[in-house]
Amino acid sequence: MNDDRPPGVRAGGAFSALARDGLTHVEVTWIEKRLEHWIRFGRIAKDRILSRRTRVVSFRPGAIFAFVRWASNDFGTIVSRIDVVRAVAANEPYITLPFVRPGGDILLKIEGWPKVRQVLAAIDAVEAAGVDPCDAAPDHWRHVHQRITAGHQPRLYTAERHTAWLKRREIEG
Repeated sequence: MNDDRPPGVRAGGAFSALARDGLTHVEVTWIEKRLEHWIRFGRIAKDRILSRRTRVVSFRPGAIFAFVRWASNDFGTIVSRIDVVRAVAANEPYITLPFVRPGGDILLKIEGWPKVRQVLAAIDAVEAAGVDPCDAAPDHWRHVHQRITAGHQPRLYTAERHTAWLKRREIEG
């Protein structure tokens, strides 16, 4: 970032004022039946309203969230995508992602409405097992990504799998 700017001159748009707080910021927009970006799950640490249709939600390092993007034009859907992302700490490497600053550790990236619908069903199944999806094992979201990408049904995330994940996390420290 260029700090030689004259006092009062800002760069970087809506994210510039937020860039130094160590959080991952996601711009969500809702323009009914045109552009719909929303968070399907995740623990929001901060929520800033920019306009009637746009806000920036922020996540602490390590938080896992699902970001859904859908857009259409006069001819139909042009973008249908879901990403499950782990927010990164300031010193961690990350992958850039539109509308996410600085970026994150992408656990799942699926495009196309039929496959996005499968991911949403997998999220519903995690909730049905009594687990908050943001607490599920990151490896589960990688598994869901790989299985759906290959055209297969992902395995269910069960209470037993979750207990195993919690024990593994405890051992790994």
